[in-house]
Amino acid sequence: MNPNTPSRTIYSDRFIPLRSSSNFALFDLTPPPSNSPSSSSDDSTNAYTSLLRTALFGTPHNFASFGSKSLDFGNGNGNNNNNNIFRFKSETRRSLFCLSPFLFDDKLKGVSPTPVKAPRKVPRSPYKVLDAPALQDDFYLNLVDWSSQNVLAVGLGNCVYLWHASSSKVVKLCDLGIDDSVCSVGWAQRGTQLAIGTSNGKLQIWDASRSKIIRTLEGHRLRVGALAWSSSILSTGSRDKSILQRDVRAPEDFVSKLSGHKSEVCGLKWSYDNRELASGGNDNRLFVWNQNSTQPVLKYCEHTAAVKAIAWSPHLHGLLASGGGTADRCIRFWNTTTNSHLSCVDTGSQVCNLVWSKNVNELVSTHGYSQNQIIVWKYPTMSKLATLTGHTYRVLYLAISPDGQTIVTGAGDETLRFWNVFPSPKSQNTESEIGASSLGRTQIR
Repeated sequence: MNPNTPSRTIYSDRFIPLRSSSNFALFDLTPPPSNSPSSSSDDSTNAYTSLLRTALFGTPHNFASFGSKSLDFGNGNGNNNNNNIFRFKSETRRSLFCLSPFLFDDKLKGVSPTPVKAPRKVPRSPYKVLDAPALQDDFYLNLVDWSSQNVLAVGLGNCVYLWHASSSKVVKLCDLGIDDSVCSVGWAQRGTQLAIGTSNGKLQIWDASRSKIIRTLEGHRLRVGALAWSSSILSTGSRDKSILQRDVRAPEDFVSKLSGHKSEVCGLKWSYDNRELASGGNDNRLFVWNQNSTQPVLKYCEHTAAVKAIAWSPHLHGLLASGGGTADRCIRFWNTTTNSHLSCVDTGSQVCNLVWSKNVNELVSTHGYSQNQIIVWKYPTMSKLATLTGHTYRVLYLAISPDGQTIVTGAGDETLRFWNVFPSPKSQNTESEIGASSLGRTQIR
């Protein structure tokens, strides 16, 4: 080696601890002899340690007890009073700033952490109950609907009754006669037109404001159990496995026929933009159709029981929810834009209906065998906000009020129950006229 070559600095991974600030007396150890006065770096370390102790544990006279000894955090001398780090105290919540070793500006001292928002409370009891004699216990029918004009239509046996929510007035709209019965009711999106599907396969269009029938449409061979409006287009689903598209302005009974289901069509819903129609059947299939198709453009076969419960999200384009019957019990979510299955939740009971809130990103499901419950879900986590009970039969019918706050449920126990489950829109400060002021139990006919 050339002696003229400058020496290189040799680095090592050996760690030499700094023991000048260690409290050896705490553990009955003898500190090492001090060979030199404290350096400036030791003073800096001691200053920081003292500041950190004060910020975390308070003044030097704060003691902590544990067992039979106590420890003074201030002097670090390790005497008999110094023995413990933990203590019990009544105060359990401290500001985040008191845990910091740094001093804060006076403006920040008054700042407190943002409080955690409490979960919204959903009333567990209905605010109103209506007796509904002869309300059928049939999974495949759709006998309750709530109009944009705040009028509830209910099919009871061979009659249709209207309940005006603002006045609680009940009006008998029609009687189909002893040889026919009501299988479905559906309000137009706007106005006072009400469609009524019958067990004879006919469809009646009524002007509810005048209690007058407008026309009767044919085309189905068997009962009409599902209805869905899209502006002036009315889609009807039947036990004859077909879906008919009807333009109520046209003279024809129907303008097109949709074929694909292998069993009774029991669920129909148009998307909010009126571009897609979702249909569910007793063949366990969920289909999606567009405005011009006569064959389904999307087919979903994951359900293992009849698909009656269908709901489109008003918050996200193409988001579709569907629920299966007793042998399935699942709510599934689909993205019809990308043709993908998003998620699945096993509810534990037959899924009879689904409806999405237009005010918040939540939805309600109603159930049959075996728990007959109503569940309010938060999407997309699908955490349960509330489980509502009261019906003694399957909760087969569901409708939502025009303000989006109230739902009405119907069951074979021949009752209609009204529940306040969703909050009001942020822009709406006044309570709904159909709110909890309408208490009590009355009869719809």
